[in-house]
Amino acid sequence: MIKLYNSANLIRKKSYILTVIAVCCLFIFYGSKNAYALDITAGATSWCALGEQKSAGADYDTVMESDPALLFGPTMSVKLSKNFNLTFVCLYGKFSYKDKDDVSPKFKSKRSDADLALNYRLNNYFKIFAGMKYLSFDMTQVEYTNGSDTSVNDGKHEFLGCGLGLSATYPIAVNLFLLATLSGFSGWGSEKVDVRGLKNFSFDAGINDYGINSNLSIAYYIASASTSISLGGRFQYFKTKYEEDNFFPVTIKNRIYGITLSAAYSFNI
Repeated sequence: MIKLYNSANLIRKKSYILTVIAVCCLFIFYGSKNAYALDITAGATSWCALGEQKSAGADYDTVMESDPALLFGPTMSVKLSKNFNLTFVCLYGKFSYKDKDDVSPKFKSKRSDADLALNYRLNNYFKIFAGMKYLSFDMTQVEYTNGSDTSVNDGKHEFLGCGLGLSATYPIAVNLFLLATLSGFSGWGSEKVDVRGLKNFSFDAGINDYGINSNLSIAYYIASASTSISLGGRFQYFKTKYEEDNFFPVTIKNRIYGITLSAAYSFNI
């Protein structure tokens, strides 16, 4: 049963990737035929964030909290036409989790979060967008000893899904703007866990993740340098349900929030 779920997930992932590539090629071709120049904005973004993970099962309930973590990565926007633009953002960082009551062993977690979206301009203030979201993180337990039992717990969580949202840009003053984004996403993937110690245990289960992203920031455009700087906050929440409920009847909720800082340079080709 588990192998069937993983095969289905692999098929979904390949289908999503092929769809995204096809759509991107189509609109890039369309934009190049209808514009004299391709407007590009490229830069870097960072997110200083805190994380919280709640796990609830039939006979237990745990809350893990992280120390402040820094995620960073590239960001890019390509204007395809007057009303369409393609955006890409990717973030990577490392978290360190511990039990809320500081009782359970600590975990280290490497996290990747990427979004690719096609945006459509409704008017001077609002855009709607749809695209793909990739998210992965591992949970590696720091080795610990409980009596005579020394064990290590390793896990890998990975999914690919679809997203839909609305963004707004409101001018506050000359070259100063208020930016807001709200989106929802849902996707499928797999989670692998391997426990090594006095008792060895492992599983590979299909998962369904769904949640929301929200951003609010202030951006200033430096015209002489063709560069924009933005400072704000981001909140992400998503819930994980396992497809094999009878095998692993647990629901996990993740909440990540913090301060964002970005810089991007605009040019055309």
